[in-house]
Amino acid sequence: MSVKAQELYVGTNYHPHDDKDQEKIKKDIGLMKAAGFKVVRMGHLAWDSYEPSEGRFDFKWFDFVMDMMNKAGIKVILDIAIRPAPVWLHHKYPSIDVTSPGGVAQYPNHRYMDDVGDPMYQKYAVRYADTLTKHYAKHPALLAFGVDNEPGDGPISYSETVRKRFVVWLMKKYATIDNFNTAWATQRWSRRINDFDEVGLPVAGEKNGAPEKILDFRRFISDEVNQILFKVLDRVNTNAPGVLTNTNAWYFSWMRYFDYSEIAYSGKMAREGCGYYPGNSLTTNWGVMNANFVISRNQFESTNPFWCSEFTTMTAVPNSIRKSAYATLMYGNQMVCGWTWQSMWSGEEQYLEGMLDWDGTPNRKYEEYKKIATEFKKIEKYFPYKASPEVGLAFSFPSQIASSSFPEAQDQQLQSCWNLFHYRNMDSRILEISKSSLKYKLLFVPGVTVMDETTANKIRDFVKNGGTVVMTSNSGVVDETGKVFASTHPGRLSDVFGIRVAGYEETEQMNEISRASLRGKKIELNYMGKTIGTESSRYDVIESKGAEILGSITSLDKDYPIITANKYGKGKAIYVGLPASGEVLGPLLDKLIDELGIKKGPQVPAGVMARQIDKNHFLYLNVTGEPKEIPMNGKSESILFDKSYDGNFTVAPYEPEFIEIK
Repeated sequence: MSVKAQELYVGTNYHPHDDKDQEKIKKDIGLMKAAGFKVVRMGHLAWDSYEPSEGRFDFKWFDFVMDMMNKAGIKVILDIAIRPAPVWLHHKYPSIDVTSPGGVAQYPNHRYMDDVGDPMYQKYAVRYADTLTKHYAKHPALLAFGVDNEPGDGPISYSETVRKRFVVWLMKKYATIDNFNTAWATQRWSRRINDFDEVGLPVAGEKNGAPEKILDFRRFISDEVNQILFKVLDRVNTNAPGVLTNTNAWYFSWMRYFDYSEIAYSGKMAREGCGYYPGNSLTTNWGVMNANFVISRNQFESTNPFWCSEFTTMTAVPNSIRKSAYATLMYGNQMVCGWTWQSMWSGEEQYLEGMLDWDGTPNRKYEEYKKIATEFKKIEKYFPYKASPEVGLAFSFPSQIASSSFPEAQDQQLQSCWNLFHYRNMDSRILEISKSSLKYKLLFVPGVTVMDETTANKIRDFVKNGGTVVMTSNSGVVDETGKVFASTHPGRLSDVFGIRVAGYEETEQMNEISRASLRGKKIELNYMGKTIGTESSRYDVIESKGAEILGSITSLDKDYPIITANKYGKGKAIYVGLPASGEVLGPLLDKLIDELGIKKGPQVPAGVMARQIDKNHFLYLNVTGEPKEIPMNGKSESILFDKSYDGNFTVAPYEPEFIEIK
């Protein structure tokens, strides 16, 4: 299916299965068309609307909706709603029910209460996907098939059938019982297993159980989630070759965090996507920043356009949705698809307010989306923005699981590194080291706890061949099985960094002997002659084995080395013995940007987001309540507001600007 590369989509999420009244559907579509909407997302969470009982498919009512959308010139993302499974399927195969860690079967009358690894679930989910995609593959309104909805959400099941599948997974992985016992360190606490069928499940998926057991269990769950997603993707690509695929990949839900990098690097998901929920505020910016981080962590290294297939409505302050929409353009987004069209009448989200009130009357959010659609049409030929990052930020699914017992999980450290570039209006790319070609000048390794041989060798080669790496604490602590390295830390890389990490200290206790009379988690360090204040629960005890000491903690009983740099091959390996934070990494980064010749972002006042879109076009967004003057030489023209500028110009509070240099 041909889709214009240079185009922006504005639209909404629509739920015609709530009310199949054709006259209302016609009226709704008329309002969408009047707003300039190009896209609508439908079908999510609605399997039994198409298959109300086993094998009895009813598409007639939805054919009408698709035909009306086509007539209005509105494209459709049609979700393949493989979750939640219909209640009739749960009744037929109770093994699909989720079982709590305490062994109690949960009734499935809520969303995402499905054991997606269950073979009968997968059989029926793939059959449903097959039937739906065959029926709509050639419909002229179809823009893309959506694959599942928020695939990381929903509880993990701890049923006996899950345990048996886990046993099979372990047998394939370890082959022999001796390999298994070695990997799980079963000599500890008399945990030796004599037969694979003796393996039990962790009590819960995070801290309650042996770390090796938890890590393997969560890898197993991740593999099963990916398994069904790949099966559906393959069915789409078979039945509808060339049709785009998309998902709102909430893989990092606390409930069922799984390794989405498997999908992201497969090339089978044509448009990575997410739900964009920055909160309701206009004046605060942390929500927009966090939501943009979600874009980056779903996009990984894909260079395809990104789709925000859900976008905030609710009680968002006037103009805050528009502010967010422009912010996403700087991260490669191509779609702003409002959640949701109408304030809902029933169910768990019945108090969630949409673009239409409960009686179907358009409200201010409808008008705001209409304004976004009108403005995006003026600038769309220059978008979506294609980033050109020179910096990579390492994501690690096993490290996220293994770091759950630390004060800072891996994705918290990852976001702290990402924030550095957000504030500097610079592109960066989140990546999985073992899957990446690492074509960057600078690589951050933030709290990558699990250091397998492949990852370690790629970091080693990256530095040896001239790259610069910055690693933070909690990295290289355990091997791929989840056991702490009995060798020198950071495991497999101590020679590259030229250090020995002996262990860690607890800051609050060590502050009992603080020379600076600091308390709690506060510490001070000296970096290149400058004093930096920060907070950290822990700090690493570092011994130099050839590395230069760039910074030390100076507020405790004595100086403790905390930032080191080591030359290795043609490159440099920098270690920071604290979790990633802006106050510590910021000065280091600014020095590296200059040393490595990394391209800086547009020079703008603080509080302005900016990107150079191409040679002659710049996008600005003032995210503050004060007018901001943008430095500019020569003449320029505002494509958004049909103004001409000569020299510097001002962007109003909370307003965007898109200019062309003359």
